Amino acid sequence: MHPAPSVILFTTFSGLGFGLLFWLGINPNPPTGWVAFAFFAIAYLGAAGGLLASTFHLGHPERAIKAFSQWKTSWLSREGICAVATLLIMGLYGAGLVFFGAHWSLLGWLGAVGALATVFTTSMIYAQLKTVPRWNHWTTPALFLGLSLAGGALLSGKVTVTLGLLVLTGALQAFAWFHGDGRFLASGTTMKTATGLGHIGEVRAFEPPHTGTNYLMREFIHVVGRKHAMQLRIIALVLGFALPVLLLAASFSHWLALLAVVSHVIGILTLRWLFFAQAEHVVGLYYGKR
Repeated sequence: MHPAPSVILFTTFSGLGFGLLFWLGINPNPPTGWVAFAFFAIAYLGAAGGLLASTFHLGHPERAIKAFSQWKTSWLSREGICAVATLLIMGLYGAGLVFFGAHWSLLGWLGAVGALATVFTTSMIYAQLKTVPRWNHWTTPALFLGLSLAGGALLSGKVTVTLGLLVLTGALQAFAWFHGDGRFLASGTTMKTATGLGHIGEVRAFEPPHTGTNYLMREFIHVVGRKHAMQLRIIALVLGFALPVLLLAASFSHWLALLAVVSHVIGILTLRWLFFAQAEHVVGLYYGKR
């Protein structure tokens, strides 16, 4: 799949933002006043900013409002509804903490559940696609939720929780890569099944379908070298998980904590690029790209 910058930014920063909102919502002793304002500002910049970035990948961003009407069948629509509801609820919850020093715990818990629901619906946009075998697996929503919770815990300063979540999510990511590499082949989808001509014998493309590129080739076919993919995986694991763990495990320092956040964000951006770049769509079979 084409790794569009807008979608990479969206999946990275919205996950961090909603993850932070989750931890703020369930905190039994949340910050108040200007400290609370700072935390909620960071969370909303990530959550709302990421959602806004995603609209730049739409052919007609002005029609995005229409997506809310298809909630019965569309995970994208459910994502939008969950996101708006969560941001409104957490806005009220945050206003109580910032302006009145009031802890409305019920709103916080509702918002926390909404934050997780938003991340889950985002993940299901990809996990539901049987045409992309690498995504069509339980590890996709598990990783979206794990990364959101780990990143949110990191931003909220929960060192012990962050260490555990980073180790678990890093291990899950390694497993997802290892298992996902063979999922396209295991799906049994080939040019024979794609054309329905397998009963005749071997099927191969005689000529390219056309001489130029088109939308399908731009959006659904992206080839990344195996050597480069492995290098990027190592970078993602080191910067996204290993280095933050080492920095947080050292003697606490605000500068080390900031460096851990920066390292984690860069690692997750790399991971998200790979998430899209290595996702093979079955339409590539038609163009002889498998």
